[in-house]
Amino acid sequence: MLALSQLSGDVLRSLREHLRPLIAYHLFFTLLASSLLLPAVAWSLTALLDRFGRTVLTNAELIDLMVSPAGGLWLLAAIGLTFLVLYLQQAGMILVAAWPRDNHLHLAFEALWWTLHRLPALAGLVVLQVGAHLLLALPVAFALTWLHGVLLGGLDPYYIQRVRPPALWQFIAIGLPLVVVWASIAATLYFRWILALPLVALEALSPRAALARSHRLTHGRRRHIAVAVVALLVVIVALPILATLLFDRLFTPLLWWLPERNAVLVPATFAYLTTYVLVTLALTFAGIAANALLSACLYLRLAHREPRPAPPPAGAHPGGLAWAVELGVVAFALWQAWLIINSFELRDEVSVIAHRGSSLVAPENTLPAIRHALGDGADYVELDVRLTADDQVVLYHDRSLQRLTGDPRNLGDLSREALGEFDVGSWFGDAYVGERIPGLDEALVAVRGRSGLMIDLKPDPGREVALVEAVIATLEAEQGRRRDCLAEAVTDRDVRACGEPDVFGETRLATTSPALVREIESRHPGLRTTLLAQLILPGTLDRRGFDALGLRHNRITEDEVRLARVYDYEIHAWTINDRARMSQLIDLGVDAIITDRPRLLTELIADRRALGDGALLLVKLRNWLRT
Repeated sequence: MLALSQLSGDVLRSLREHLRPLIAYHLFFTLLASSLLLPAVAWSLTALLDRFGRTVLTNAELIDLMVSPAGGLWLLAAIGLTFLVLYLQQAGMILVAAWPRDNHLHLAFEALWWTLHRLPALAGLVVLQVGAHLLLALPVAFALTWLHGVLLGGLDPYYIQRVRPPALWQFIAIGLPLVVVWASIAATLYFRWILALPLVALEALSPRAALARSHRLTHGRRRHIAVAVVALLVVIVALPILATLLFDRLFTPLLWWLPERNAVLVPATFAYLTTYVLVTLALTFAGIAANALLSACLYLRLAHREPRPAPPPAGAHPGGLAWAVELGVVAFALWQAWLIINSFELRDEVSVIAHRGSSLVAPENTLPAIRHALGDGADYVELDVRLTADDQVVLYHDRSLQRLTGDPRNLGDLSREALGEFDVGSWFGDAYVGERIPGLDEALVAVRGRSGLMIDLKPDPGREVALVEAVIATLEAEQGRRRDCLAEAVTDRDVRACGEPDVFGETRLATTSPALVREIESRHPGLRTTLLAQLILPGTLDRRGFDALGLRHNRITEDEVRLARVYDYEIHAWTINDRARMSQLIDLGVDAIITDRPRLLTELIADRRALGDGALLLVKLRNWLRT
């Protein structure tokens, strides 16, 4: 009988009895993986991507690459190598728990060596076990791709995302059962083969023999195994979340009671972060070890009628180096805490970029939205531009007029005069009934002397260069008008009203195409460019060809910020409307935040500037913890 309470008790007792050799093995393997295995995997995969010669910055580009033969092979290699590292780690912990040894440190070394010795067998197990799940997923992936093309292929992606038409719900209604069927079959296979890894590690079976024996041992017991595995997974996921909440809600507020003096706050914060790092390391280790011990306990119970691995022999000792290893963990936590504190810059600046104007209080890409953004204190107003049939530049995001006007025609098929008949304000509210699609020339007039523009290029296929040329021509015309205005200005007020004569210097052009960035810089090197990316597949982006990288906010990491400093470009985060997330991104070190709520961001910046150093340090600590 595989009772959940019995299995959980066996896992906890095994963890307690084998704690020291498990810790030693975990540290040795982590050192090996971080210094050799993972860098080798990352280098290999990045080098392979670089040979493709393709930049992957959007979800569509990622899908196109992955469905190509070369991209599919890369994906298989990435999945296989990732699982191979995980299998190596788990196999070693199973060996540590199952082998009785007197010296904990020697046991950890022996398990690491034996795991590497079994590398070919473990690689074969990855190919069979993970490969089977991927083969099962292929028909579902092809079916979903075909279904997407039939139901959603002709619709603008942004229209689908914002309006969620009936076709989307039809796609979900048909596709979801397919995914559920695949998940059910995959779960059945997973629980059927759950003992294959300990069989390869402990009995030195071949991958095929291990899968077959696991199938026989788990027959009739898979429901109980599933309950145990899912329960453990829930605990593993929940513990770090609960720990973070505990620190954030209970311990962090206690720091606010301390005197606002660095001599007090810095040591207290250092102790706090050291404790947090230690707790995080302990929970991470416990989750990894518990997963391995569950496999070991299941194997022993089903194959040998033993409840759990035998405890270490009486008189087993850690060895002198084991104490040094454990002290090394504490030293590592202290070092991490020190790095974290030193990463907090007490004073920071960030530019406010209004996304399509203040698009939560006025219709997007309209003159009222621009005026609201100026009143909200935006440093830049971000606007989407498209080319009309008569080569005029107007403000509009989508390819088609469907979402805002109900007309299914594409904007690029109509002239600017014809577009003037469309109402793009009624959908937003009665106050904006009759609002028209403005031109880029009107937007430039609206921001004179008050803000710069970030112009997001939305070209139709085949008209990319034409759009760039039309935008540059519009900027040149505006620059001429401003210089004429300044020549006639009499008072300081007149000068301010004319705006900055260097229109190109206060304007940014943004695009998702690296080729278009190069086109812009070849035609007007003085124009600052922002490359927009939903994601960056490692090894596919030349980071030396733009002035700023605009990333989806959940893709911004410390590594991305570090790379920006190395290659000397800015990081722009999009699109954030939550105050807490804005504060986190400021602390990460972004240079600009694109938001639909520029007033919220300007108020946040003002509030942070009003804080003392001690209070700002605590704000940064809380943001780091929540990030």
